[in-house]
Amino acid sequence: MQPWNLPGQFWRGNLHTHSTLSDGVLSPEEVCRRYRDEGYDFLALTDHFVGRFGYPIADTLPFRTNSFTTILGAELHSGAMQNGEMWHVLAVGLPPDFAPSNTPTFQPIEGQETGPEIARRAVDAGAYVAIAHPQWSGMTLDDARSLAGIAHAVETYNHGCWAGCDRADGFHTLDLLLSEGFRLNLCATDDAHFYEPDHFGGWVMVKAEANEPEALLAALKAGAYYSSQGPEIRGIEITDEVVRIECSAASSVIVSGYGTASKGIHGESMTRAEMPLERFQSSPWLRVVVVDRAGKRAWSNPIWR
Repeated sequence: MQPWNLPGQFWRGNLHTHSTLSDGVLSPEEVCRRYRDEGYDFLALTDHFVGRFGYPIADTLPFRTNSFTTILGAELHSGAMQNGEMWHVLAVGLPPDFAPSNTPTFQPIEGQETGPEIARRAVDAGAYVAIAHPQWSGMTLDDARSLAGIAHAVETYNHGCWAGCDRADGFHTLDLLLSEGFRLNLCATDDAHFYEPDHFGGWVMVKAEANEPEALLAALKAGAYYSSQGPEIRGIEITDEVVRIECSAASSVIVSGYGTASKGIHGESMTRAEMPLERFQSSPWLRVVVVDRAGKRAWSNPIWR
């Protein structure tokens, strides 16, 4: 999906946030106020869906305004990954009556749904589902494969995991899955709890005709968005010979693909870049990274050729 060719406009939103309904330090109302006043167009408040917190799906409808909306969601947990720790699955667009799992705490117990099973249930309920913070979780490639045919995306930048332990990355997991043929997108998020500088650091720019939950959710599922820490991607055009990128002022534009297929263009205040595709002739997919002078990045979703 190439969002730049679609009708509508880009809306800025955060897909992963916590409040006092689980282990965050701010009330749902205050979390929504801060994102709204920081210029975000929408927010998904995704508290931990475990029994110790009452399996919360935050009712954020009262905090919507004419210019700010919310999408209901949660961070789902059930079963154990290969390292014995609990699954974390980001689900945005859940119905308010999504059935609880058998997850009393963050410790796996016998007889629970597996991570893939609860992810499938969320997708069937209408949610956009992302494989959450694979580096922070210690997720193996086998773990990731078990979700790859279910989820819409891999959470490839998690600002809270950067702030808390310098384990923000999910690109290695994503690229390996793409190279195995799984058609996944990516997303940047905050995973904000507000007890450290874990907020306003990564977001999605979603192309939709209206800043309304249904339109935003449909665009997310379709991949009609890009992710950013600040830079803008204003257009990507691919021919048989080159990929052309338009962006806000950048110091580097990098294209990555299958295996070692990658190349960067570097300069000063670049707003356009053209990359020959000789190195990518055997790559079925590629993705674009734009880097500004401060080192902040923006990422396209993978583009399949």
